[in-house]
Amino acid sequence: MVRLVLALFLVLLPTAEVVSFPSGNLILGGVLYRPDGTGPFPAVLYNHGSAMDSSAAIDALGPVFAARGWVFFAPNRRGQGLSASAGPYIQDQIRAAVARGGMSEGASTLIRLLETDHLNDQLAALAWLRQASFIQPNRIAVAGNSFGGIEAVLGAEKGTYCAALDAAGAAQSWSAAPELQTRMTSAVRHARAPIFFFQAENDYDLSPSRTLAAAMKDSGKVFEMKIYPPFGKSAAEGHSFGYFGSSIWADDVFRFLERHCGRQ
Repeated sequence: MVRLVLALFLVLLPTAEVVSFPSGNLILGGVLYRPDGTGPFPAVLYNHGSAMDSSAAIDALGPVFAARGWVFFAPNRRGQGLSASAGPYIQDQIRAAVARGGMSEGASTLIRLLETDHLNDQLAALAWLRQASFIQPNRIAVAGNSFGGIEAVLGAEKGTYCAALDAAGAAQSWSAAPELQTRMTSAVRHARAPIFFFQAENDYDLSPSRTLAAAMKDSGKVFEMKIYPPFGKSAAEGHSFGYFGSSIWADDVFRFLERHCGRQ
């Protein structure tokens, strides 16, 4: 009986589709989860973090959004995951910069890559998503965790999104990279979409959410910020809250999306 229930549960779960899209002269890969039906649907473009393989985070989040009626699209940026052969791995580039010139050069490289090559990949994925027949192009939100949270903030400044979700963006690099603090603060002050900042209390550093929320408030921008109770027993587990903690944050996130992107 238990096996039968489990089998039925697995059948009902949405399945991932692997897709490709162009970014300049590159062809990149991505993962797509769709709700039941033909649509058109609202969508979330999810920016993965700095890990070479973010499939665990993507596979944890995709079914959550699809079950709520949202397409979930996770483009893999150059040098990572399905797009590993399309360019160098960003962490290797940052480590090489630190070896050459210390933390300052590493921070400068991080910012340069995230706001050029990697932002270009995000915006190319957005353009691909907007033209898809099963998408409502005026109801596309951006989201991301860690490095992906930084990308979500940059996307809220440069892209055409209805809302943005920043889960722990820069939590591991904030204190060591004042240049990154300045760049992200500028981005939120010029954001074209409302942003929801959220983290678990035991994440590496809560300063990014608190500082960026304060900057948006000072600039008269629309935002929300929430620090949730500790998730797990370590900073690493707290940092994974943005993808493994959906049972806790989902109602808040979807309420924010409906408020700023509209209801079905």
